[in-house]
Amino acid sequence: MMQEYGNEYFVSKGMCCDFAIHDPDPPGHNPHCHIMLTMRAIDENGKWMPKSRKVYDLDENGERIKLASGNWKSHKENTVDWNEQYHAEEWRHGWEVIQNKYLELAGSAERVDMRSYERQGLDIIPTVHMGPAVSALERKGIQTNIGNLNRDIKAANSLMNSIRSTIKNLRNWISAIAEATKEVLEEMEAEKKNASPNLGELLRDYLDLRKAERSNWSQYGKQKGTASDLKAVSHAVIYLKENELFTLEDLDAKLNSVQEKASGISKKMRDVSSRMKAISDIQSAVAECQTYQPVHDKYIKIGWKKVQAVFAEKHKSELTSYNKAYRTLKKHGVDLSVDLEALKQEYDDLKKSHTELSGQLALLKKNYSR
Repeated sequence: MMQEYGNEYFVSKGMCCDFAIHDPDPPGHNPHCHIMLTMRAIDENGKWMPKSRKVYDLDENGERIKLASGNWKSHKENTVDWNEQYHAEEWRHGWEVIQNKYLELAGSAERVDMRSYERQGLDIIPTVHMGPAVSALERKGIQTNIGNLNRDIKAANSLMNSIRSTIKNLRNWISAIAEATKEVLEEMEAEKKNASPNLGELLRDYLDLRKAERSNWSQYGKQKGTASDLKAVSHAVIYLKENELFTLEDLDAKLNSVQEKASGISKKMRDVSSRMKAISDIQSAVAECQTYQPVHDKYIKIGWKKVQAVFAEKHKSELTSYNKAYRTLKKHGVDLSVDLEALKQEYDDLKKSHTELSGQLALLKKNYSR
């Protein structure tokens, strides 16, 4: 599978593709693959081609522009576009197609989708990527902010799934009642045909029809079936009275309202989770920058390029970690002077809000799962 993917999307374009499949201890808990690609082309003789070329800037007349220094104005252009962001969508889609192909060949019903839950139109809160450091702590039984957030998100998604399932079952039950009482409805007076039927009458007729369906059952079967129907209808009647629902139209409107309320809570939880993740990213990035700041500062102060290059090679890991963390801070529009205490307070407030929203979902489930 990996060879097919690498050949089709990378090697065929001229890249060298080196991949490594990892299955860390314990086997099977996190199998994954790393792919390393070349960013410059090779000619037919195996010689590396330039990564970029000089391109002269032209004026409105198509003439080269001369600078005050006497040089021609120019800029660099990459000779290949392999490092461009727009390839990400193409490569993700390719991985989706090839992975699903092999899942089908393996006889598995599972399928993957490169699109986010939001793009798929699914009302599911995405979990937060934990990374190797957080994952290692969680495996040791040490709880982390991101780990706790993911557990809350999974619990919320479970509640949402339960609410959706309950609403689906209620709608199916309504359809079953409507279908079972169709002949009764057809016998209603002509002027009332377009009116939404009374739920109490439908439930009574539904019980009569269910009783008729069991006419050839054993006495025990009849009693058990009747008891089960009476219990379900009793719960339904209590719910209908409490919510002042008298017609199928009333009930359908109520279910729509519940669905909208649950979706609204879910959206708020997605927004809260997203901000909590951003704060965790900022906190981690600040800690990384502070850890490797001395190495970075020493690198910057070196005046000789060759000495600086040797230092950079020796401390490649530290400098890479610092630069990655610094880019994270810039992505979130902050720097090392960010107020960590204010961020911690905001995170705690968001966590409290997330818990309250989870409680609202749980209450919805309790009220409409009876």
